Amino acid sequence: MGTKQVSAEYLSTGANRQTSVADWSASGLLAFGADANIALWRPTLCPPRGIENLLSGHKETVKAVLFLPEDTRDDASYIVSGSDDKTLILWKSDQERRHFEAIQTSSEHTGPVNCVSSVRIAGPPANWIIATGAADATLKIWSFENDQLQLLQSIKTTPKFFPLAISLSIIDGDVLILAAAGTRETVQILTADLMASTIDFSVQATLHGHEGWVRSLSFTRESNSKNGDLLLASASQDKYIRIWRVHQGTELPALVASGSDPLSGAFLPGKSPSNKAHRLRAAGKDFSVTFEALLLGHEDWIYSARWHTHVDSKLQLLSSSADNSLAIWEADPTSGIWVSTARLGEISREKGATTATGSTGGFWTGLWSSDGKAVACLGRTGSWRRWDYNSDADNWKPCVAITGHTKAVTGVAWSKSGDYLLSTSSDQTSRLHAKWTATNSGTWHEMSRPQIHGYDLNCIDSLGDTQFVSGADEKLMRVFSEPKAVATLLKQLAGLDNKNVHNMPDAANMPVLGLSNKAIDTVDDDQEIQPIDDRDREAMDPASIVKKSYLEIDHPPFEETLSRHTLWPEAEKLYGHGYEISCLAASHDGKLVASACKASSTNHAVIRLFETERWTEIRPPLVAHSLTATRLRFSSDDQYLLSVGRDRQWAVFERHTSEDAMYTLLQSNPKGHSRMILDAAWAPCKPPLFATAGRDKQVRLWSSTASEDGKLHFSQSAAFPCSGPVTAVDFLPVDVNGSFVLAVGTEAGKISICLLNADGTNITKLQPQAGLSLSKTVLQLAWRPIKRADASTTCTLAVAGADSSLRLFSFDESYLRAN
Repeated sequence: MGTKQVSAEYLSTGANRQTSVADWSASGLLAFGADANIALWRPTLCPPRGIENLLSGHKETVKAVLFLPEDTRDDASYIVSGSDDKTLILWKSDQERRHFEAIQTSSEHTGPVNCVSSVRIAGPPANWIIATGAADATLKIWSFENDQLQLLQSIKTTPKFFPLAISLSIIDGDVLILAAAGTRETVQILTADLMASTIDFSVQATLHGHEGWVRSLSFTRESNSKNGDLLLASASQDKYIRIWRVHQGTELPALVASGSDPLSGAFLPGKSPSNKAHRLRAAGKDFSVTFEALLLGHEDWIYSARWHTHVDSKLQLLSSSADNSLAIWEADPTSGIWVSTARLGEISREKGATTATGSTGGFWTGLWSSDGKAVACLGRTGSWRRWDYNSDADNWKPCVAITGHTKAVTGVAWSKSGDYLLSTSSDQTSRLHAKWTATNSGTWHEMSRPQIHGYDLNCIDSLGDTQFVSGADEKLMRVFSEPKAVATLLKQLAGLDNKNVHNMPDAANMPVLGLSNKAIDTVDDDQEIQPIDDRDREAMDPASIVKKSYLEIDHPPFEETLSRHTLWPEAEKLYGHGYEISCLAASHDGKLVASACKASSTNHAVIRLFETERWTEIRPPLVAHSLTATRLRFSSDDQYLLSVGRDRQWAVFERHTSEDAMYTLLQSNPKGHSRMILDAAWAPCKPPLFATAGRDKQVRLWSSTASEDGKLHFSQSAAFPCSGPVTAVDFLPVDVNGSFVLAVGTEAGKISICLLNADGTNITKLQPQAGLSLSKTVLQLAWRPIKRADASTTCTLAVAGADSSLRLFSFDESYLRAN
């Protein structure tokens, strides 16, 4: 990220749920689409490090990602990506393959790009043919040479379908073969002559047999010989995989010629397998496509099937399905029958089809590492799972992978001590992130998923080190307390010791028909689990029972543990608002919660205060705004409460401990900005000083002076124009050399760091740093709490993005002092 004065300490984001969304390169780099970004991750690094970079270039969801096969003569590697924004982007990397740059954007498609496939053709310079399929019901063929993509052919699908899967290969050295399928039950085979003056694909055969949309296609060569047959695997929503053989010559392959049954008698009810041979002719040569085998074993839609050829020429097929399993298939050496040799993922009886936590919703894509000794797959929650093959024990061992939010990250909050970070999102989850200190790597990971909800979550704040409060698209707030199981886990992995662990409930889970997490006791591993009765409102899903052994682990929890066994029990509900909660804040001493809801009138735009000892509302509510309040902030000594809103005004309330009302309006400014105010923050100083951020592209600073009666009065001391609407601001909680550090985030995703002098009259913008930007709006900024006594040389900023990313940036104090 340029100089090491600023570095990305942690990048977290979930993958998009698409079959073609990821690819794993020969050099061990896995790239996947995450919202509008492409995330780069090295799964087999030890110790695990998580996402190392996020590439932004697309405007909408990335659906297809493909590495162009690397070559030892190349000093660069390429990625081709397709998105809902109808564009293809070609990326080129530096030699370390960490930083990729977009070198070409093509807008030839008129619909979202769903899939991409490539094949290398001989001849210097390195040259590829690439095929893309999009929701404009076309396939497009491209050549790639000299860092340039060139459109060779556009093919309308007839009969019309939207391509969801394509695979490209070469037979007999000079015939290109393309399989395409999607929103029909058939697979089309197209061929083109590579030696002709122009590449011109034409449909040669239509393969029938599937009874649902085809989600994935994969070609492979059966043997290393140049004239060997090709095998095509097609995976469908009909729960079956079909394998087809492409054979050269007019003679049919032995199996078909002898009339043997490729199903080995496994007929589907009422179906007879079509074993018709399809004849192709391309470049003056004859070929046939015949049905080879039907693979049965998955219980739900199959999303992907990918071949891997091992060094000893052994062929394996990896399939992923909505039944929460990955299967590895290979042909029996004696009978030639395809059998499943390994099954990874979740066993049916534990599936838990009824709860938010139980139903993980299937695996969307499965990938092989280049040596075939590791596999990775992507689940419905946007998280990755990974297994390594242990040849001594002949089994597959689960490994630490990565997780992340799959929709906009709407709120972030540090625990009061700064030991861990809480994030909340429109994907209806709250997550806890902490540093894994048990290894020397010191890398950040998701350690707990305290809340899995039925509503989009909008805001979060911590009430101490073991409690937090969150607000969602419902009229109430929920308070959660840390359970013993998670406290023990955080002690083991992150060194966070909690003295109060004896008073905590063991764990939590969610009733089948409820939204509230209930405290439960953990059970011993040999304890019998009762069957579930769906009619019982209090019934617990057996899959979410927490056994003691689940969290006695020496590594960050895997996705199935996070999504089921790290919930926090709900301690309280706070009622009073009439509409969806828009913002909340907890006082620094943890004794108060202030909140506001979406509003179009003064009646609903009130700020409600709740005390946390008995969880009662302090009345009357605070009145100042006429429209939704967008942000609430307590000053560092809790003496003042600041609110800003869509009605363009800010208001400051002052604390009076002797009075019942506790806070009373000190001052409001109905014309604080010329457009709605989106965020505000207090500087760590006395007399008080705060910043407001607005849609009018301004950051304004308001400093205070004491009037004759001792009351404070705030007036604008400086303003700072930005390139676009300002959506987030936050002050570093300590001063640096007498200056205040303000982080500013904009609607366009830019983050800048500014220094303020002590009286707030002068603002200096620091030298911008590469990498300090998101592909979408910055929704919230939060500096990690620093205690003056142990002020370290690095300051950490948490960034919540509308692009589903959560990022932690570390700033060297020399950068903050240097200006």
